[in-house]
Amino acid sequence: MERLLILNPGSTSTKLAVYEEDKSLFTESVKHTPEELAPFDCVVDQYDFRKDVILSCLKRHDIDLKSLTAIVARGGLLPPIEAGAYTINEDMVWQLKNHPRNEHASNVGVMIAFDIGKQQGIPAYIYDGITVEELTPINKVTGLPSMQRKGMGHNLNTRAAALRYAREHHKAYKDITVIVAHLGGGISVNLHHNGKIEDFINDEEGPFSPERAGGLPMFDVIAECFKEGNTYKDMMKLVKTKGGLMAHLGTTDAVEVERMIDNGDEHAKLIYDAMALNIAKNIGKLAPGVKGRLDAILLTGGIAYSKLFTDKITDYVSFLAPVIVYPGEDEMQALAMGGLRVLRGEEKAKIFHRVVNM
Repeated sequence: MERLLILNPGSTSTKLAVYEEDKSLFTESVKHTPEELAPFDCVVDQYDFRKDVILSCLKRHDIDLKSLTAIVARGGLLPPIEAGAYTINEDMVWQLKNHPRNEHASNVGVMIAFDIGKQQGIPAYIYDGITVEELTPINKVTGLPSMQRKGMGHNLNTRAAALRYAREHHKAYKDITVIVAHLGGGISVNLHHNGKIEDFINDEEGPFSPERAGGLPMFDVIAECFKEGNTYKDMMKLVKTKGGLMAHLGTTDAVEVERMIDNGDEHAKLIYDAMALNIAKNIGKLAPGVKGRLDAILLTGGIAYSKLFTDKITDYVSFLAPVIVYPGEDEMQALAMGGLRVLRGEEKAKIFHRVVNM
């Protein structure tokens, strides 16, 4: 019986779970107040604090560390990596301590997983890490040599949806061709082909979403940046948390928007319909990369619970391929199932090597 500890630290919480095979024994999200995090100058300094939180939670749930057979962490901000599992090793820990791509609580999660695994003599992995980038060279090219398109985004959830589709249709992941749209606070669309995420429209260049502005007219963006008083921080906040539904309707809650529409708000209907059409257009953008030869289009994420919204998208794109809805997003289960596939020999964990010059 495999028993896996799952670690997924975020900026203001530490999520953890324990799975026996594919069944969750518990899942908990421990929230951290600003006062608790204030003493730490950087994420690495939170190591002891976060580890104590994890050990205390396991104790509350009567989980003995000796009963674990593996640990799976979300994966920190490493240099670009492939999808799938990586064994957490000394090089990975060194990278996240000395040269991470950025500060993030998941960096510490990897360090804690490594140390607990080493202490207990069990393997520790990351799975579909945050910095997965598998775009083919042609899909990275932009109109400026100094800028490349990126494949970072909702890889964990979208790949879990693609793997589920493959499993349900008795096919190997490498043998399916699907477009997956993640519908959440941010919206991204990616293409799974030849066992990789070959193309990716992330939430900075794609559809607008409940809180993100998505792709914008470039000349207008440049003009906005140079308006008196605007700073880099202001602009990032504008496009990351104050755009989309929030900018147009004052809310990021799709349920609230649908309530507004039910009450006869024509403007809310226009914006909601536009968001669905934006998603459909971006799904269509990925189809030429495989000459339209698609097995399916998959819709996942929190907003995929709305049949009203998924029906709108389906109406636009079903001419390309059958549309299947996998609502919700369960990162903890996706991490657990990834680790379980490695332990069962269905996947092989890759080895990470440190990158000194990034």
